[in-house]
Amino acid sequence: MLSKNQMVTAIQAAQGAARKIVEATYFGTLTVMEMKKVKDEKSKLTKIEPVVVLENQPCRLSFETLKAAVQSESAASVTQITKLFVSPDVSIKAGSKITVAQDGVTTDYTCSGVPAVYPTHQEIILELFERWA
Repeated sequence: MLSKNQMVTAIQAAQGAARKIVEATYFGTLTVMEMKKVKDEKSKLTKIEPVVVLENQPCRLSFETLKAAVQSESAASVTQITKLFVSPDVSIKAGSKITVAQDGVTTDYTCSGVPAVYPTHQEIILELFERWA
């Protein structure tokens, strides 16, 4: 039987191996921008501007299409869910602008809520970016 320390070490090793496998599926990169206070040295005024807080972070997008069970007279509604997979070590605030480049396509998104964080990755549901809130 393994000691408590040996069990913890074995679990950490397994999680590290699993994380490497998950991160091997990251084919995209992301850039995160947040609205921050920036002081203009010339005018001495403070403005709120978009600022890059994370750049060239490996990631992967996953798309899921959901069809509504209720069909109207014209057509059934279809919803696409976009999920971002990224390292659990990064922090992306809700409302941030997230630009993802994957498979030759670059798209702007916003974080729609609290991420699901796991030892190997985190999953964030995204919405298309329309404008700063």
